[in-house]
Amino acid sequence: MANETTSSTISELYTEIVAEAQFVASEKSIMRNLVKNYAISGGGKAVEVPVYAQVAAAAVADATDLANTAINPTSVTITASEVGVMTTLTDLARNSAPRNVAADIGKLFGEALARKQDADLTGLFDSLTTEVGDGTAAISPAAIFNAMSTLRANSLPINECAVVLHPKIAYDLKSGLTNTFAGLDTETSNEALRAGFVGKLAGMNIFETSNMSNTGNAGDYKGAAFHKDALAIAMMQDVKIETQRDASLRADEIVATSVYGVGEIHDSYGVELHFDSSIQ
Repeated sequence: MANETTSSTISELYTEIVAEAQFVASEKSIMRNLVKNYAISGGGKAVEVPVYAQVAAAAVADATDLANTAINPTSVTITASEVGVMTTLTDLARNSAPRNVAADIGKLFGEALARKQDADLTGLFDSLTTEVGDGTAAISPAAIFNAMSTLRANSLPINECAVVLHPKIAYDLKSGLTNTFAGLDTETSNEALRAGFVGKLAGMNIFETSNMSNTGNAGDYKGAAFHKDALAIAMMQDVKIETQRDASLRADEIVATSVYGVGEIHDSYGVELHFDSSIQ
């Protein structure tokens, strides 16, 4: 367009957008901190993640050679793609704003990118082979212990595992903890009743996010209990902010982009939790 110029550097006006967007995108994403993180560098837009099977040690008699253990890893390819959001900020809107609109835009963009990352990662829950629940009943504490037992049976350290649920599904879990449940201490039940939050159950931290797709039926969502190595995000470019001046419009285009990919690494390291909420 006429009178339009592009700058490769961000003006001082938008330094707050950059800082706020990068901070919020990192802090607001729940899933990103619960999965394996890889970096894509050195050219190309994909990363090959080696997947190793567990090996076993055995007793060895004195002066006896150890048998060779073949280690033949498979690999998972995670390919990055671009996501972004753009808005046009007019001079009039910026100058008449009652507060720093640049910081507000940075926060909005950071939240948008964080939600997209969470949605992409929770979308992988459906690919997990092992499933607890069939989407027809409300979740109970017993389901979390069921998933925990599966992960423990695969020799996974529970302190490195987490549970992620939709808030409507988590409601039933927290509500259930205020009732009588065998083996649950009174203090945990009281805390659930007072605060509506359970920090840990069956040795796993419980997280909530609304950034997951409904399965098609109202209140029906697929969460998961998983070890951090079950899923991964490969980052090629974290939050990037660019601006472009449109003088004829007396406005600036503000663009936020990120380039990443997600993938399932170890299928046996996760358990899908498929339940229907009692609230719609």
